[in-house]
Amino acid sequence: MTNPITLPRWPLVALLLGSALLAFGPMLVRLADVGPVASAFWRMALATPVLLLVALMVRRRDPPPLSLAQLPWGLAFVAGGFFAADLAAWHLGIVRTSTANATLFANTTAFMLAGWAIFVRGEKPAAATLRALALAFAGALLLFGTSAQVSPEHLLGDLLSLLAAAFYTGYLLTIIRLRDTLGTSTVLAMSTLMSAILLLPAALIEPAAFWPGNWQPVVALAISSQLAGQGLMVFATGRLPAAIVSIGLLLQPLVSAAAGWLAFGEQLGPLELLGAALIAAALLIIRR
Repeated sequence: MTNPITLPRWPLVALLLGSALLAFGPMLVRLADVGPVASAFWRMALATPVLLLVALMVRRRDPPPLSLAQLPWGLAFVAGGFFAADLAAWHLGIVRTSTANATLFANTTAFMLAGWAIFVRGEKPAAATLRALALAFAGALLLFGTSAQVSPEHLLGDLLSLLAAAFYTGYLLTIIRLRDTLGTSTVLAMSTLMSAILLLPAALIEPAAFWPGNWQPVVALAISSQLAGQGLMVFATGRLPAAIVSIGLLLQPLVSAAAGWLAFGEQLGPLELLGAALIAAALLIIRR
């Protein structure tokens, strides 16, 4: 194993804050009065103009300032395709299984990403990183151990959430490639635009409402999950090892459990509290 490395402070803060904001996504999808694919489209469509404006304002500071024709649109299309597939699968899964199951299966991205970093890219994480990953995994299982249930009733939703995790892993790996040459705002604007374009046809043919009657949930989804949550995640992926990013993703089950406790009075038993403590311990380990 390699020796522990000192992680940059602000990318780590961005990773944890971005992951925490993404944890509110399932609740907002359930509150939206449109179909699950339509809520994914509006998340991207409402965020796209803001992100394009920001990207245009700062693109001269990207080293080097590429013209529109020089930008890697093909790779951005791949990233947008992965993300569109991730959102469509997860949003469809959220309404077909429990929130606990959707959160638990979707966050297997953490282990897919860590496995890619170790076995494909050949990264050799420090022993502390591996301990943190094991603690976070055990904590996530304990957090939802009593509420997450594999049953025929939830099977389709569980499989869709697991499929979403695979698509999100592909998205993050593509984003890592893009971040080698482009800044955060440019990468996020390009991938979000592509995702919105790809999601529109599916949202229009979905047998559910397309236009929101209440815009608040989809606007909140666009701001918290896409502008803030994904913006911070894209910033972090360009500056942190993939294994560390995977651990940061597991903050989402902890935040989801806390939100359920505060918003809906869902009590946490001894096992859930132990799980929360293990995830917190893992986050402290990678911070040191």
